[in-house]
Amino acid sequence: MAEIRNYTVNFGPQHPAAHGVLRLVLEMDGEVVQRADPHIGLLHRGTEKLAETKPYNQSIGYMDRLDYVSMMCNEHGYVLAIEKLLGVKPPLRARYIRVMFDEITRILNHLLWLGAHALDIGAMTVFLYCFREREDLMDCYEAVSGARLHATYYRPGGVARDLPDAMPQYRESRWRGKHDVERMNANREGSLLDFIGDFAARFPGLIDEYETLLTDNRIWKQRTVGIGVVTPERALQLGFTGPMLRGSGIAWDLRKKQPYEVYRELDFDIPIGTNGDCYDRYLVRVEEMRQSTRIIAQCVDWLRANPGPVISDDYKVAPPSREEMKGDMEALIHHFKLFTEGLCIPAGEAYAAVEHPKGEFGAYLISDGANKPYRLKIRAPGFAHLSALDEMARGHMLADVVAIIGTQDIVFGEVDR
Repeated sequence: MAEIRNYTVNFGPQHPAAHGVLRLVLEMDGEVVQRADPHIGLLHRGTEKLAETKPYNQSIGYMDRLDYVSMMCNEHGYVLAIEKLLGVKPPLRARYIRVMFDEITRILNHLLWLGAHALDIGAMTVFLYCFREREDLMDCYEAVSGARLHATYYRPGGVARDLPDAMPQYRESRWRGKHDVERMNANREGSLLDFIGDFAARFPGLIDEYETLLTDNRIWKQRTVGIGVVTPERALQLGFTGPMLRGSGIAWDLRKKQPYEVYRELDFDIPIGTNGDCYDRYLVRVEEMRQSTRIIAQCVDWLRANPGPVISDDYKVAPPSREEMKGDMEALIHHFKLFTEGLCIPAGEAYAAVEHPKGEFGAYLISDGANKPYRLKIRAPGFAHLSALDEMARGHMLADVVAIIGTQDIVFGEVDR
């Protein structure tokens, strides 16, 4: 008989489950993976180095482009680090708005993850369902920032602007008749808060639809149960955070353990798994969407009852209003200085972390007193998870590698930076 040797397979980057930017070199013994070597850096854009060459407030937009599925959560970590160095506390209304949009972002992230993960494994319908709901939440992004993806909405000292009183409406066209438009605009008649409140009321029923398609589906369970098992001890050693850690049964969530903004005031639970496999991580993320909906509903109720400022009134940190800037010379000077020179932050260092949809996203800033960071280091959750891919994939079949990449919920913008 001819001698059978292990052979090496290039998985990606053009492979649909590698999503364009992961090259995975797999050493195979037949169909079984012996070793997986992730090659990263295909998307490297030098974000941290670029941030060191421009004023603090000009790098907020770069944060959106790290994990381009969890845009506002990235901004949040960076802005919190700036506020720590400045010693600034944003108004309470701004903090509630931030928490509400963090949770909207968590749902956006998990919807894309669920749709793409299911599609990679072979379930197509879920993808279409998830994107139907993402569309509504993208409209919320657009309503507050003007952009559907890269919002640049969080600012040192608060948020860029208050929530709008009206939602964009669909119009009649040759594709949509009067009745269609009336139906589609039914929940868009009021303010953005009304629209988000309506979404929070109907979303749990839509999550039930996803679960009907997947949770007890025989094929889904065959592809995910017992795949990529990580024990609680090993998950801690590997530096897992977020759903990857909670799926292994460890109830670690920064919103509860190191509360920031107004999470102390809100009522929600931390879902955890028991087996640490792909199926448990799926269940954890689905339950996280339900908990996020609870948080959003509480924020909507509070924001309705409590109007107020949404950004600091310290003009060294936040710009004056347009009206003031046009009529007062001193306000004009503040505005000019802020947008040309930027913020000058006292010398020091700070680390701030948020419970990002994928895990702990942190920004470590060192200031030397200038208007740009001396050093910015980003702690991206996906980087630690990807480094465990070899260990999680060994001994599994080639088809299971796709399920493991999906369950890690990796976005390479933050891995490669």
